[in-house]
Amino acid sequence: QVQLVESGGGLVQAGGSLRLSCAASGRTFSTYMMGWFRQAPGKEREFVAAIGWSGSSTYYLDSVKGRFTISRDNAKNTLYLQMNSLKPEDTAAYYCAAGRPYYSTSRDPDTFHSWGQGTQVTVSS
Repeated sequence: QVQLVESGGGLVQAGGSLRLSCAASGRTFSTYMMGWFRQAPGKEREFVAAIGWSGSSTYYLDSVKGRFTISRDNAKNTLYLQMNSLKPEDTAAYYCAAGRPYYSTSRDPDTFHSWGQGTQVTVSS
């Protein structure tokens, strides 16, 4: 297992940007598929983006394509989510997750085994 700690959330106006970070413990970060999920109050958890263990493959929720970019720095054991052109409907708690080793990408939460505590993103209109 791996310990995950998110940061970078906050309050931003519509059209603004935020960059979320997820710091991972352990020496096996570079082998894991990683992902971002979000959950708004009263709604189901929703897949946002995933990146393969090597960083060469990415996968996005349709509604964030072209606005969000997932990336990773394996030397720093850190996952990122750059969020641009934010909309009020992006308001949610955002969670990073570590998935199966040597996996490309997946949007299925069952393929992820470790989760962070979440960071709140609030977009005002």
